[in-house]
Amino acid sequence: MSDLRTLYRGLFDDAALFPPGNAPMGEAIPAHRAHRDSRRAPYVGPFLVADARLAELRTVLSRDDGDHGPLAVVVTVPGGADGVPVAVEAVRSDPALRLAGVEVASPPGQAGRTAATVADALGPGVDGYVEVARGADAAADVAALAGTGAHAKFRTGGLTPEAHPDEVELAALLGAAVTSGVPFKCTAGLHHAVRHTTVEGFEQHGFLNVLLATHTLLTGGDEAATAKVLAERDGPALAARAGGLTPDEAARVRSHFRSFGTCSITEPLEDLVVLGALHA
Repeated sequence: MSDLRTLYRGLFDDAALFPPGNAPMGEAIPAHRAHRDSRRAPYVGPFLVADARLAELRTVLSRDDGDHGPLAVVVTVPGGADGVPVAVEAVRSDPALRLAGVEVASPPGQAGRTAATVADALGPGVDGYVEVARGADAAADVAALAGTGAHAKFRTGGLTPEAHPDEVELAALLGAAVTSGVPFKCTAGLHHAVRHTTVEGFEQHGFLNVLLATHTLLTGGDEAATAKVLAERDGPALAARAGGLTPDEAARVRSHFRSFGTCSITEPLEDLVVLGALHA
């Protein structure tokens, strides 16, 4: 039986500022601290903030009344690698912040070059993620990250149906990452544990499906088998399979699938409780 804290530890990066949650900064920060001070803490990752909102974040933190330690942040840089040095300096110059990572978008076919820029700006000890553009170059871009120290970031949803890759496309991305030995994270669309159709008609992936799809690849499954796991909608069956992973298997899965950004910390944890995958 797996240690569920290993399988889900730090899996949920706090993306409260981002759509569809769009929480105000003044609400998102205390809510994040409340998560970190609660029994949910083992499962909560860093606070995500776009580079364009770093000045706002620093202003809000400068008004803190309490005695808080540095806020661990991951900065997203959607404009590309040229914006990374400025974002890194803005965080590192503020003692109220601790840089936990940077996520930067890359044009198609440029992931390796983007990774080099990120590595130069970050130095050792900070995770850099390169968001791989969807399309014909995606698998090659993932492979180009091997050996650079950078991880991959996959966009798994958005505000339109077209923003959601289907299970075949996502299986190919996961397969490229596992084959190349490139750890990855996901962003957008993983609001719930299990694959489902939203009221808007979006086909959204489940994070439990992605965990088990990663396990499928690590145990020799091909992309067709991986796509089948990503399409599975039987929540109790998925939870039972996850609970049957050994501690070593769980740790190996998480060494590849590092985390995902979610605008709600409570919803995905509540899903796991309902499925019996975690205790309340």
